Amino acid sequence: MTLRPGSVFAIESSLSGKAWRWRGGNMDLAGATGGDSPAGHGGLEHDIVTQLLLSRGVPHDDLERHRNPSLRAFLPDPSAFRDMDAAAERLAQAVLTGETLTVYGDYDVDGATSAALLIRLLRMLGHDARYYIPDRLLEGYGPSGEALVRIAGEGSSLIVTVDCGAMAHEALGMAHDAGVDVIVVDHHKCSTDLPRAAALVNPNRLDESDTGAAHGHLAAVGVAFLLAVATVRALRLRGFFASRAEPDLFALLDLVALGTVADVAALHGLNRALVAQGLKVMARRENVGMSALIDASRLSRAPTCSDLGFALGPRINAGGRVGESTLGVRLLTTTDPDEAADIAAQLSRLNEERRAIEASVQEAAEEQLDRQHNRAVLLLAGRGWHPGVIGIVAGRIKEKTGKPAVVIALDADEAGHGKGSGRSIAGVDLGAAIIAAREAGLLVAGGGHAMAAGLTIDPGKLEALGDWLDERLGGAIVAAMAQRSLLLDLALAPGGLTPELVGTLESAGPFGMGWPGPRVAVGPLRLLKADIVGNDHVRLIVRGDDGASFKAIAFRAAESDMGQALLHGSRDRKVWLAGRARIDDWGSRPQAELHIEDAAWSD
Repeated sequence: MTLRPGSVFAIESSLSGKAWRWRGGNMDLAGATGGDSPAGHGGLEHDIVTQLLLSRGVPHDDLERHRNPSLRAFLPDPSAFRDMDAAAERLAQAVLTGETLTVYGDYDVDGATSAALLIRLLRMLGHDARYYIPDRLLEGYGPSGEALVRIAGEGSSLIVTVDCGAMAHEALGMAHDAGVDVIVVDHHKCSTDLPRAAALVNPNRLDESDTGAAHGHLAAVGVAFLLAVATVRALRLRGFFASRAEPDLFALLDLVALGTVADVAALHGLNRALVAQGLKVMARRENVGMSALIDASRLSRAPTCSDLGFALGPRINAGGRVGESTLGVRLLTTTDPDEAADIAAQLSRLNEERRAIEASVQEAAEEQLDRQHNRAVLLLAGRGWHPGVIGIVAGRIKEKTGKPAVVIALDADEAGHGKGSGRSIAGVDLGAAIIAAREAGLLVAGGGHAMAAGLTIDPGKLEALGDWLDERLGGAIVAAMAQRSLLLDLALAPGGLTPELVGTLESAGPFGMGWPGPRVAVGPLRLLKADIVGNDHVRLIVRGDDGASFKAIAFRAAESDMGQALLHGSRDRKVWLAGRARIDDWGSRPQAELHIEDAAWSD
């Protein structure tokens, strides 16, 4: 067999059908437990972190900046962004004159944290802003002209939209005609023709500066933080802080971290610094609402990046998906511990309800997969599906099939339109395709970014949309799927999987989209035990030739080809396991375990 460059252990087709490749250089730590191994050298920890940084694209001469990402090292001058100074000056004017102002948010985590950040900032500046969060089911995504005009009629002369508005041409036109100024703070893709606004701050504007465009990976909450920096600077230049203290903007970084991770924004550059510093702020638990959210998530330690995406974020999202859309903003802006505890408990209950609804919709969507096998983009639609969970289901389908997936809840609005949410794979820009489909007349509305998109469609155009997406994206999808591989950072003997190693690997974080967590291969291993636990999770007990044994778990894998092979394969065959090294702290002392992402027979 001819091996491709970077092949790991000659594995060209694993139990999930992937080739194993090195992400960077091969740091083979197979002898890490021996006395003559690199583990005995004081520089190993530094070498591992250096290798992780290099393999993620950090130049040699920039290693130290990335080793401990700080805002001082990564924060750009906000004035480099189009309309940032105009937005900051308009906000500063509202603060100075006591103008009535409303923050118009979105119902997801990024929208809630963005709104909460600006509301908390304005309170620090002595200004009590109002907020408005649309109802997901009754109003849908983005600002409506009717709502903006109503807000203006209630006394607001300035409205700031966050995480929405970049494509709201009609709505912002109505607001302008009503005499209200609108500042748009967004990160979604824009068209060439921008809506009418007092300022539109979005690093993904097509006319953005080079510096601004380089930050197109920011979540809306990151853009809102830059606006906060610019606004404080504008007020400083006007002498506003001559007799009062400047606000501590660092105290807002817990919101930035939560919104950035939950929105699956790429964690490189500025985002990585924002999240790294935000996790430190979150650990101090100074935000009453955030502290209650941590307690409701049953975390007994400081939250990690993974906790933001899988424990805290889903609870905020549950309010907008299946409950009351304002709950997230109310929680993250309250200063009342009792109110915070009540809202956090309510969000936890809604999150459990969301899980049940999600499971039902996912089951119905998966029943359609056999009829979609010829599709490049999976287009799944059903009546009665809850539109609050279709994005999650689309993500699950995408992970299961390896194809972009769009899940549509038919008759989701009063006009009988379907509401859809899509998730894409690396290398396939779904957001741009959805915007183009809207411009081609196939959609009532639509937008998004490369990895996620939303749409509104006339059910009669479903088939035409599917054909159009296949034609536009089919080539990119084939190319992306042909490159399917599992990228590995380290190879270990079983004895090398230790809590100390886990700590070293995690020190190169935070990890997430665009800054993938270290993936290790461990083996060769003999299966001592394999069973199913929880919700279709495959649990293994394995032992290596060095005599070391450990626990490994593959989440939601029982029905997959890999899961079935591990559950029913011959115990005489040895296996390599690949995944994330984690700490299992349930016992009397922490142990390292492996969260399996793939496996391959060793012979």
